[in-house]
Amino acid sequence: MSQEKIPSYDYDTAVELLALCKQTGLDIAGIALARECAERACPATTPLEKMLEHYRVMRASIRKGLEIQNLSPSKLSGGDAAKLYAYAQTAAPLLGADFARTIAYGFAVLEVNAQFGRIVATPTAGSAGIVPACLAILEETRGISEERCARALFTAAGIGIIIGKNACFSGAQGGCQAEVGSASCIAAAAITEACGGTPEQACNAGAFALMNTLGLVCDPIGGYVEVPCVSRNGMFAVHSFLAATMALAGARCVVPLDDVIIAMRDIGRRMPRSLKETALAGLAQTPSGLQFPPQGFDAKQQ
Repeated sequence: MSQEKIPSYDYDTAVELLALCKQTGLDIAGIALARECAERACPATTPLEKMLEHYRVMRASIRKGLEIQNLSPSKLSGGDAAKLYAYAQTAAPLLGADFARTIAYGFAVLEVNAQFGRIVATPTAGSAGIVPACLAILEETRGISEERCARALFTAAGIGIIIGKNACFSGAQGGCQAEVGSASCIAAAAITEACGGTPEQACNAGAFALMNTLGLVCDPIGGYVEVPCVSRNGMFAVHSFLAATMALAGARCVVPLDDVIIAMRDIGRRMPRSLKETALAGLAQTPSGLQFPPQGFDAKQQ
């Protein structure tokens, strides 16, 4: 008796991913979920439940970050997420409460990270606030269930596979474009599919987001994942919504996602080592940046 062949959901590029979507009738989240199930030989409920758990941790890190009032051990961050959230509750916050809350949520996760709290690296600790901020805002403003947000994380993972195979996520290797840029890219795609966009639109959203972060350097003050990382997470969460908005409106990114990822890889290779998480240039070497040299500290004291 012949054994039934298990379908292959493997892909290396966005072109291959979109071809799979067309062939199977699945969206990007569906392909990523099917790929996970095929690799682990498990039912779809298993990875879905795990992803839901990850999403709940993300929301918890946002809540915890909004409560932080004290400075981090480095004295570089802490309390700004709470200020932004309070500003969002005022009578007329600039561009509306949702805008300010999105920024606050991105700040919150990174402030938790700076104080040794629990986060979900998506895709890295230094860019961990972008995806959670975007999905939490969707849940609050669009009535999207937490299960649907968890499924959107598979969209993010599906695009992340392409970045991981063709470039990198490491600031030390590719600059902040590889961290915050990649996070904004996968978040934009996740937003797009969660809001009913097609796989093609999701890839367009990812391309818009990543294209407009190319060249972003990694120059953390003191070598800590705080400045400019915290503010970038808030700002690029908004950036993800902008990219998704353009894609959902039908705008086409002239440079497709695969080419943008290749460009990001090339730029990262050409970027000076001093601007790749070494704290040897950029903001880290400004007079104000030099006031926060790396130093040892005991987390238990906080």
